[in-house]
Amino acid sequence: MTPRIVTLPTTFLIGQKTTTSLVSDKTRELWQSFSPRKKEIKNLANPNLYSVEIYPGPEYFQHFDPTMEFEKWAAVAVSDFDEIPEGMDVLTIPSGEYAVFHYRGKPSEVMETFKCIYGEWFPTSGFTIDRRPHFAVMGSKYKGEHPDSEEDFWIPIKNT
Repeated sequence: MTPRIVTLPTTFLIGQKTTTSLVSDKTRELWQSFSPRKKEIKNLANPNLYSVEIYPGPEYFQHFDPTMEFEKWAAVAVSDFDEIPEGMDVLTIPSGEYAVFHYRGKPSEVMETFKCIYGEWFPTSGFTIDRRPHFAVMGSKYKGEHPDSEEDFWIPIKNT
């Protein structure tokens, strides 16, 4: 599993957020709330969907606990924050390096891929996880729970 190393420019998102954990996962409810409203966002930068996680810090990965909470976003990229629909929030992802892992398969079966990324790739990569948002980009090849669904996982990195 070899990622692309990409420098992401500053990225502006508009969407909805919640606090969740892996044990009490609210992702489905978040997307069910956001999806019907995404058409209210007028200044799209691209047609992709962004599923963003903001973890409390490096300890989230060092002392993994599936009950530990983090912030989860359902969002789209925008060119600016000039028009923000009522009840939605804004998020700026700062520029920085990311390891981008392409995934093909059902989202519900992604845990093995994450085990490889965090358990095998990171320890030998020369990088550590940086303290910026993690996110998945779901473009035109994203098909939900279909086995041919595709998405990219963007993990913030810095040199060790």
